[in-house]
Amino acid sequence: MHEEVDQTRARRRLVLAADADRREIERRLHEGVQQHLVALAVNLQLAIGSLDSDPAAAKDLLDQMSRDVQQALDETTQLALQVYPPLEAGGLAAALRTAAVSAGVRASVDVAAGANCPPEVAATIHRCWLEALAHPGAEPTLTVRDEEAALTFEIDGTEIPEDRLERLRDRVEALGGSLTRTGTTISGTLPLAESR
Repeated sequence: MHEEVDQTRARRRLVLAADADRREIERRLHEGVQQHLVALAVNLQLAIGSLDSDPAAAKDLLDQMSRDVQQALDETTQLALQVYPPLEAGGLAAALRTAAVSAGVRASVDVAAGANCPPEVAATIHRCWLEALAHPGAEPTLTVRDEEAALTFEIDGTEIPEDRLERLRDRVEALGGSLTRTGTTISGTLPLAESR
């Protein structure tokens, strides 16, 4: 009976975590990409209106629209990486490095794990890494190792808020792993044997 209650609580936490992730994506779409597109639409109307009367102002507006489009594209790319990481192209190591470059964060990635990492395990490590990269001023390091039928990872130099860490922990534990924090270091283990 006690085990059944624990499983029900774990499933509830996973549902709540998935809902929270979707709310976060919606918030980022609304506050980021959508705002850039609204500004683009307004500036486009202003540029059209000033083409004949003030070509210099029209050019300035076009320059601003170019920056807004680029920023919206960058934010859309970040959201796409959060929804589903591009693991197939170059594997886990490439996806982790790409995430750091895309976030514009100085980071160090050391992946010595095997290439046959199950997608759900790779996606979970990728999600943990994205959270570490999301905090201003962070210069995190990530180490991933394949050890005795498990993939271990350590992210150092991160300030992931407790509520976000709890969602990550639920995901890791749902795959039979564990996730702990000591200071600014997050350590995780994900079993490979059940997934392979």
